[in-house]
Amino acid sequence: MKTETKRISPRIAADSGFTLMELMIVIVILGILAGLVVPKIMDEPHKARVVKARLQMEQLSVGLESFRMDNGFYPTTEQGLEALVAKPNFGREAVNYRTGGYVARLPKDPWDTEYVYTAPGKHGAYDITSYGADSEAGGEDTDADINSWETK
Repeated sequence: MKTETKRISPRIAADSGFTLMELMIVIVILGILAGLVVPKIMDEPHKARVVKARLQMEQLSVGLESFRMDNGFYPTTEQGLEALVAKPNFGREAVNYRTGGYVARLPKDPWDTEYVYTAPGKHGAYDITSYGADSEAGGEDTDADINSWETK
């Protein structure tokens, strides 16, 4: 009796996983969907805004990590998050800048204020902050800052 064995071609075996870019795209899509759905189903508008801010920060973090992988560094504080939308024309040169940028557009936080970006950050390679409802540093309750390095 002859036994048959199935062989997987090396090409198929090599193509069977997900690339980092595919996974990052899925994470961004899920973040966008969650950002659209969560505020509609939550009872408390402030909590929905905080969730939306955290999701937007996560999307910006994915863009920053992609920028770093392509160029070997994070954008400086002076280059700001704008470096994710358009190639910086000052400071350290981003020689492998991706055509089309790293995010389609820069979101404002749920209180219609720009996110604050610093690199290097005090809490990591970079820090992203939303000043909350009062649009000022510090604050408590609904005015509390939302920071990329804090998870709640």
